[in-house]
Amino acid sequence: MPNQDEISASPCIEDIRLQKSTSREENWQRWGTYLPERQWGTVREDYSADGNAWNFTHDMARYRAYRWGEDGLLGWTDRECRLCYSTSLWNGKDAILKERLFGLGNPEGNHGEDVKEQFYYLDATPTHSYAKALYKYPQRAFPYDDIVKENRTRGYDDLEYELLDTDIFDEDRYFDVLIEYAKCSPEDTLVRLTISNRGPEAADLTVAPTLTLRNNWAWRNLEQGQETKPWMHLQDGNDRTVIANHKTLGRYRFMAVEEDGGPQSEEILFTENDTNVRRLDPNYNGPQGYSKDAFDRYLVQGEKDAVKQEKIGTKTAFVYRISIPAGETQVIRLRLVREDESEPGSIDVAGFEQCFKERKDDADDFYARRIPKTFNDDERNVSRQAYGGLLWCKQFYYYVSERWLAGDPAQPAPPAERLQGGNAQWKHLFCRDILSMPDKWEYPWFAAWDTAFHMIPMAQIDPEYAKSQLLILLREWYLHPNGQMPAYEFAFSDVNPPVHAWAVYHVYKATADKDGNGDLDFLERAFQKLLLNFTWWVNRNDQGGHNLFGGGFLGLDNIGVFDRSTTLPDGVSLNQADGTAWMGLYCSTMLGIALELAQTRPAYEDIASKFFEHFIGIIDAINTLGGTGLWDEEAGFFFDQLTSKGGTPKPLKVRSIVGLVPLYAIGVLSKPHLDKLPGFTKRMNWFLKNKKQLARYVSQVETKDPDYKDARFIALVPKDRLVRILRCVFDETEFFSNHGVRGLSRVHAEHPYEVELAGKTLTVKYVPGEGDSGMFGGNSNWRGPVWFPVNMLLLNALERYHAVYGDSVKVECPAGSGKMLNLLEAAEEISRRLVSLFLRDETGRRPSHGTEQRYIDDPHWKDLVLFSEYFCGDTGRGIGASHQTGWTALAATCMERMHRVRSEEKIG
Repeated sequence: MPNQDEISASPCIEDIRLQKSTSREENWQRWGTYLPERQWGTVREDYSADGNAWNFTHDMARYRAYRWGEDGLLGWTDRECRLCYSTSLWNGKDAILKERLFGLGNPEGNHGEDVKEQFYYLDATPTHSYAKALYKYPQRAFPYDDIVKENRTRGYDDLEYELLDTDIFDEDRYFDVLIEYAKCSPEDTLVRLTISNRGPEAADLTVAPTLTLRNNWAWRNLEQGQETKPWMHLQDGNDRTVIANHKTLGRYRFMAVEEDGGPQSEEILFTENDTNVRRLDPNYNGPQGYSKDAFDRYLVQGEKDAVKQEKIGTKTAFVYRISIPAGETQVIRLRLVREDESEPGSIDVAGFEQCFKERKDDADDFYARRIPKTFNDDERNVSRQAYGGLLWCKQFYYYVSERWLAGDPAQPAPPAERLQGGNAQWKHLFCRDILSMPDKWEYPWFAAWDTAFHMIPMAQIDPEYAKSQLLILLREWYLHPNGQMPAYEFAFSDVNPPVHAWAVYHVYKATADKDGNGDLDFLERAFQKLLLNFTWWVNRNDQGGHNLFGGGFLGLDNIGVFDRSTTLPDGVSLNQADGTAWMGLYCSTMLGIALELAQTRPAYEDIASKFFEHFIGIIDAINTLGGTGLWDEEAGFFFDQLTSKGGTPKPLKVRSIVGLVPLYAIGVLSKPHLDKLPGFTKRMNWFLKNKKQLARYVSQVETKDPDYKDARFIALVPKDRLVRILRCVFDETEFFSNHGVRGLSRVHAEHPYEVELAGKTLTVKYVPGEGDSGMFGGNSNWRGPVWFPVNMLLLNALERYHAVYGDSVKVECPAGSGKMLNLLEAAEEISRRLVSLFLRDETGRRPSHGTEQRYIDDPHWKDLVLFSEYFCGDTGRGIGASHQTGWTALAATCMERMHRVRSEEKIG
């Protein structure tokens, strides 16, 4: 990848837009693909007594106004989600208007919640000057009931029943709805809907491009004079233009841009974005009023009085009724433009298309500078869609915890049980930001450790946004006063692996100039808050004070023999190999950051010494405490360990990613760094001289690379143990799959691990695909599949081990092949296997798509790529959230890394 100096030396137009947006000279990032794909079924919208967010169903979403956001089909909104565009569709057969994506709630699916639609994020630029997505809409009645009923009959051992498993796309009877956005200027957005009939016969379609004002009026305390209801109305004398007025956003025009011979809007509808109270409460006897489901009732149910005759309201839509011959395409064009003091300039179809061409060319130029020229066409397509999906998954996220807990003055009070829930301890939380979502349907809420991984690829395309996302979770309106980072909205107090510091340092180095000069202000701001978080971890999870950590859940769901968040019997505690190793990684990263800051800010030398000694303490504990710490010499592996008062520690001998996490923690002390830090060096030398037992953990680098001459390094895993663990990693009968490193060794397929606890026999076996129990909702499984984030950390560690060991450490890769590779070459092989998930093989199949034939040879499907949450450890089939373009966008980073190693570029 070009570094930031190379990019800024000859910036392209999109780079200039980014620079102007960052400096606030021009507000290019005010509008974007920030509209959630799903707002229903979230904690924010849950006002139930039992805390079951899924009580707010997909069906309710049609007629119940949201409190904290909006949603819509592949939509567009401003950064506070005040004015929202989305596309609504009706094929004349469905029982409801298609206004949002359909999927199963957590209790409905045999493996938890899951979207049941075919949609694809294809492209986007960081300023959202151009964005493109595709939705495949069936021409026959959508099988809503069939999907729900069939999934209800299936168990954990069955595959999920997907939309492609039905006959809905047979004979290609569907529409491709290509939705594109292009900005003529920061406040002038063009929308192009290119609708193609892929079927064998002409087909009718109703298209209703919809503009909605987010409901912020139903929740206000009117006694305090806070009424600021926005409104929209038809422009006088112009049935192709709507005026939208919002007190804080401004005044906008929503316009149909039409040409002779093209689709024409037949009518324009208005209603209010309010709850249909009669549907919500069957006992309600008051007036009907106009509600958010009016367009569904009017267009589909034929209720002519459902919409307002007066052309004014808070939700509006143009209506196009079109018939498209077989194999042909029609285009609908719209414009959303701000009114300033003067009339917005007019635009005809030719000008409209010219703007789209320019923005598409800008996007091509932007990515041509970031995607290496060594990529082939398929690799370039995968990389572009990975970045595009990453940007599409930026979403408006609004959640004011104190208001949510207490309720709104104008509404009934929430149930009293809410004040006893886990999130009741997070009253300070105030979220109203554009955040990077793991997945805009299945996970439409931030998750702390997901965000850390998202920002690795994000730093390559929008470094300022990447830095701001990492900082925002450390700000006082997110970070708890005790130093804990919020995990996710279902349980802010859960603990995710502490990888935030690693991501901060990674992004800092990735965005540095060619001389290695990075954004020290960003690094220092993050470090100050990370100190609070680090202290919270130490105080909470090292209860014995021995540098062996618990931590509980740690984001790896069912990886443990039992739910590691559970309360253990009195006197029993769990020392976690991964919990301890995560803290080792945290410590080593904080040491690296402190040393970097101390180069120009000497006050950081003292805290660097603290992390140096703390890191060595963790190394000693995991390797030697009580004899061999958490290391099992016979197995050659690290294991979790159950301890009890007066009893012998019991290792839980599961060969899982838990035992690989210790590999991640390695820190390098370069001589140029140390030469500038006499205070730190003096204390380090004293420590090495007077702590002989611990000094052995500080080693001299063995590589002949001149950049590492006389450098020292500290690693959680000693060299002999590193070699033993790596034998397992690269053994295809254990961790090494054709598509990356598995979460659990395959030896547990024939030899499940069993342990007795509290009178119960608990078992861990190799499960390569979907989970086989309802633990953590049932939609996540770490007992065999391949997960990108832990693979990424392993790749990063192997590069660092190679930097210090050079060719003195080689591994047989794969085991039994006789092929010996150094650790950099071995890392490249992992990258190659990970990337192969998304690339066509010799048969044209992408392993992540399973055996679906359409993705192999259908010209309208074969170039589409899904970035699933995780992947089958045997076949590579994508599992879980199908659009997890957060951490799975790391595929682009892995691809770039693979090419970089192959071209023998130097690894920093």
